[in-house]
Amino acid sequence: MAEAETCRKSHHPEHVKTNLTHRLNRIEGQIRGIKRMVDEDVYCDDIITQLSATQSALNSVAAILLDGHLKGCVKNRLAEGDETILDELVTTMTKLMRK
Repeated sequence: MAEAETCRKSHHPEHVKTNLTHRLNRIEGQIRGIKRMVDEDVYCDDIITQLSATQSALNSVAAILLDGHLKGCVKNRLAEGDETILDELVTTMTKLMRK
């Protein structure tokens, strides 16, 4: 990674950070619950249902981050004339679409 890439930072408003933290805490609890379900030999379909719900929750977190990224990072870098952000955005979108 280039030096410029290793020191990049996001600047999310406090209410967005709080929202993301709450969502991630719930997801963490869901993951612990799924692990417990596996340990307790819960029916496979029930585990798969919980996995699906957890994936949906992760997708929601990604959507919030993507929104902020587009409206903040991407917008600002384009305004500065840095069009390389578009290649980064395409790579990011490709990663998200693989799910």
